[in-house]
Amino acid sequence: MAMREVIAAPSVRALALEKGIDLNALARDLGRTTIAREDLERGPPAAAPTSDTSYWQVDHASYGPVETQPMSRFAQVSAANLSAANAQIPQVTHHDRADVSAIESFRKSLKPEAEARGVRLTGLAFHVMALARALRDYPRFNASLSADGKSLILKNYVHIGIAVDTEHGLMVPVLCDADKKGLWQIAADIADLATRAQSRKIGPDEMGGGSMTITNLGGIGGHAFTPIVNPPEVAILGITRTEMTPQWDGTAFQPVPMVPLDLSYDHRVINGAEAARFTSRLCALLADPRRLMI
Repeated sequence: MAMREVIAAPSVRALALEKGIDLNALARDLGRTTIAREDLERGPPAAAPTSDTSYWQVDHASYGPVETQPMSRFAQVSAANLSAANAQIPQVTHHDRADVSAIESFRKSLKPEAEARGVRLTGLAFHVMALARALRDYPRFNASLSADGKSLILKNYVHIGIAVDTEHGLMVPVLCDADKKGLWQIAADIADLATRAQSRKIGPDEMGGGSMTITNLGGIGGHAFTPIVNPPEVAILGITRTEMTPQWDGTAFQPVPMVPLDLSYDHRVINGAEAARFTSRLCALLADPRRLMI
């Protein structure tokens, strides 16, 4: 069966022409029809693992009734990318918790204004603002490792990927220039990206160029997990459900809402001390939202 026409933004086609890259051949190698700028800059795809997995071939039906559901093309591509990232990137996850009592109080005070604006103001908007500020403070996290691993590409922009769980698979649209936007604009952008992702109206050019990705499970549950770095980014921030925990104030234990943060990072670029400092900065920003408003 002939492959469908390659989907690529005009800027991507121009760059491919400049680099002498055959988009049709690249699409065949990647096993998909959408090509983004990152695909042109990351080099040829890595060879598939050569380890023997023949023992995975099991006749499950011999043990009882089964049902086979085909994986969508989108899910297959996502699975291949995640497998490659997990196999090739030495990942470490740093766990911490942030006090969000001030954010929740501030968010509650803004509820009438949010309703008047027609904007749903969630905690995720504050996380995006805090991450954007931290990426400016720690530029090594806002970088990508070159394909040959010999240089670090530092980005002078802050684009935050927002992982969205959809019926057709996980999508990561990118919220651009997060460091230059205010709280209301970020909240509106998050809602817009999530809505369009659910209806598959996110273009290929809106899913590339991220500085770092946020994957938020707070609305579902859990208290910690290990997110997989989304290459060519070098780190990813996971968020789970806010918990009311006892915190010592010097006199007695007080109930404080704490949100778990899980920062996975590429150990080739970032070391443990840097990850701890970065996460501490995030916690400090979230604990005092006034810093985000400056």
